Amino acid sequence: MLDQIYYNNTLESWLISGGIILVAMVINWIITILNNRYLKALAKRTKTPIDNIIVNSLETPLKVGIVLLSIWIAFGRLDMSKSFDKTLFEIYEILTVLNITWFISHLVNGLLHEYFIKKSQEDENFRHRFHIDEHSTSLVKKIFTYFIWIIGVVTALSNAGMDLKAILGTLGIGGIAVALAAQDTVKNIFGGFTILLDGTFRIGDRIIIGQHEGHVESIGMRSTKIRNFDNRLITIPNYKIVDDAVTNVTAAPQMRVVTMLGIVYHSKPQEMNQALEILKEIALANDKVSDEGISAIFHEFGDYSLNIRFVYFVKDPAETLATTSEVNLEILRKFDKHGIQFAYPSQTLYVDKGEIDL
Repeated sequence: MLDQIYYNNTLESWLISGGIILVAMVINWIITILNNRYLKALAKRTKTPIDNIIVNSLETPLKVGIVLLSIWIAFGRLDMSKSFDKTLFEIYEILTVLNITWFISHLVNGLLHEYFIKKSQEDENFRHRFHIDEHSTSLVKKIFTYFIWIIGVVTALSNAGMDLKAILGTLGIGGIAVALAAQDTVKNIFGGFTILLDGTFRIGDRIIIGQHEGHVESIGMRSTKIRNFDNRLITIPNYKIVDDAVTNVTAAPQMRVVTMLGIVYHSKPQEMNQALEILKEIALANDKVSDEGISAIFHEFGDYSLNIRFVYFVKDPAETLATTSEVNLEILRKFDKHGIQFAYPSQTLYVDKGEIDL
């Protein structure tokens, strides 16, 4: 029975080949047990995290490599056609190179996470020094991953006997055509890199770009999205941001607030002095307002009011709106308490009551 021929090979040969693949499965099962029970525990006891990264990165590619090797050995020992053997070897080479690429990609991402991303999360000085945030670290991982896989795929195709020069030549001609057809896209991508490397702003910052002002929600490869104060999401192409002036409000150590107030014209000098003192006291009493730079002056004689220019600095720019509201409410209370009246647009008409001769 074992001598019966199936596809140019005896049943015994097929069973042995199947047994080789089965042995590979058993070896993988043993590797999984050893790794979970001993290797990972042993790696955690060491001071360096490198062995943890290697163990975690190597397990799956190693098991895939053992299966690929067993399949190649199992079919390689069979009496198959030359074309089949050649195709099998090429597939084995391609999958082996891609499997190694998979391991390298996992290893590099693990090292980046441990020595770059994790450090940026724990060390604030490191994060600010290199302008790192969650989005930029994610982008760095993607760049390294794409770069490793491009090299891996090209190497796999080259090892399989494909003409690498022809492939690169085709990509070069196609690249020129794509570049001509997508100039704005290319400019946006380079603009995105410029924004991240230059560190002009980060996610969460409040910025002003042209006529748009809001908080940055995302920095993509093509565009940057900001949420304005009307809660509308605005998408701005990256190349426009690079070419335009950008004001990073959050980056300022303090935020200046200028408030113009007008009181009625019939106010006496004593009331004006009292209003100026009240404004200074309100600013000094607020913990969110800096003690330096407070100014309250009689600015000008307006068309219908005596105008006061009130200036103060908010310590945390992110608290500007809330602090301004607190200060304004306190101004309203204090002025009402002391009988200081706000002016509103009005006109006074004086009529001459002189006698008219008839």
